Amino acid sequence: MFSKTGPCIRQGRGKRRLRVPRVSGMNVRMLVNLLGRGLLFLSLAMVPCILLSYYTRGDDLFSLVTGFLISIVSALVMLIASFGPTGELRHREGFLFVALAWTLAGFLGALPFWLSGYIPDYLDALFETVSGFTTTGATILVQIDALPRGLLLWRSLIQWLGGMGIIVLTIAILPYLRVGGMQIFKAESPGPTVDKLKPRITETAKLLWGIYVGLTCLEIILLMVGGMNGFDAVCHGFTTMATGGFSVKSAGIASYNSAYIDAVITVFMLLGGASFTLHYFSLSGNPGRYLRSQEFRWYIGLFVAGMVVIMWSTRSMYGSFAEILRYVSFQTASIMTTTGYATYDYTRWPAAAQMTLLFLMLVGGSTGSTAGGMKVMRLGILIKYAHREILRLIHPHAVVTIKWDRVPVSQEVLSSVVGFSIYYVLIFAITSLILALLGVDFLTAVSAAMASISNIGPGLASVGPFVSYADLPSLGKALLTFCMLVGRLEVYTVLVVLSPMFWRK
Repeated sequence: MFSKTGPCIRQGRGKRRLRVPRVSGMNVRMLVNLLGRGLLFLSLAMVPCILLSYYTRGDDLFSLVTGFLISIVSALVMLIASFGPTGELRHREGFLFVALAWTLAGFLGALPFWLSGYIPDYLDALFETVSGFTTTGATILVQIDALPRGLLLWRSLIQWLGGMGIIVLTIAILPYLRVGGMQIFKAESPGPTVDKLKPRITETAKLLWGIYVGLTCLEIILLMVGGMNGFDAVCHGFTTMATGGFSVKSAGIASYNSAYIDAVITVFMLLGGASFTLHYFSLSGNPGRYLRSQEFRWYIGLFVAGMVVIMWSTRSMYGSFAEILRYVSFQTASIMTTTGYATYDYTRWPAAAQMTLLFLMLVGGSTGSTAGGMKVMRLGILIKYAHREILRLIHPHAVVTIKWDRVPVSQEVLSSVVGFSIYYVLIFAITSLILALLGVDFLTAVSAAMASISNIGPGLASVGPFVSYADLPSLGKALLTFCMLVGRLEVYTVLVVLSPMFWRK
């Protein structure tokens, strides 16, 4: 057994055995080693962007190479410092690793944008990068077309990496994480439950990423068939499946003015917002799992209901049913899946349509998807919980069991959902209030807070689909950056690490 207080223990006749250094009972060497491995992968992810910049002779080559060198040197220093036996990864270290990995990825991933001069303020560069990794899609850029292709590819790539999670990707590539890997997967994976497809977490991560890569490649091919050039198709394929929403055009998807492209992206946004577990079972020859999944039925039901409400309220704004179906289905799918693309300025829609979008922002996609938001499953459980309380008032002695997919919901999951919802709403309210105190108007403050914590990107009013976050106060941008991380890591992961009790022995 390792001691928690000293650098080594004495065995037998003066023999000494090195052990893992610990701070507050934590395996620091393991943490540093895993962070180094994660940063190493992040560094290697910059290589395609460097090659593209070199090939196109872009003026972003120096910034990309410098960012790569800083990242890879940092990774190597961590790996060298943590060389040797690392011990086991426990539950606390899993949470801390996830929080630190995403934070470090944001700080180092921002270097190419900042060093290039295209985003001269480092806070803005950090905002843009965290927005990418968390697949939020909020941007401070106005002229996106002005960025060289190397930076545009990096901007899209960080969303694709963040889509399924850089942590899960690390698990899939580094078998070393098979020890204690489930703690990481639970901490990073979106949703109240984790549905393991295979007994080992490494195999699960590989399956999920295999599906993720396959769907991305399929979308890229379909977009190229529709007339989109290869570079644009790759970038939009990355950001669609990640439900991220970054585009290579200032006008976004609207710049292509193609009903075919709109339809393809709508379908893949919905696929990205659905559970990848269901995709796996469907590809394994069991497509009936979609209809048997209560969450999927709610997911499609909310999408269709939102479309109907918006189509009715905007019926006088379009010339034909095909036109209204095209624009409403795209915007509804984009907001509900928290992608953030836009082909129409929905801030021009009536109040009823905008309120519907605001509700869909809150809901988000399915558990086990790349989408943000509270998740459909949590909403369903909360509704069932509220209904149970009403039944208890009517029948005080009745025993009412909450079920999901015909399975009773455990008290642990129920408590987690209720607690998550309380913290979610509380953070949203506090963020909105602070933004308002900074001089931001009401609708902008509310929608920006919702769009950030739900990882959507565009909001309403001054942060609408064709407006950037550039004019917000610096403190507001810093706060929204934090909210994006909180939302992407499912609230608890960040709050646990920030809790003083977490750091006590």
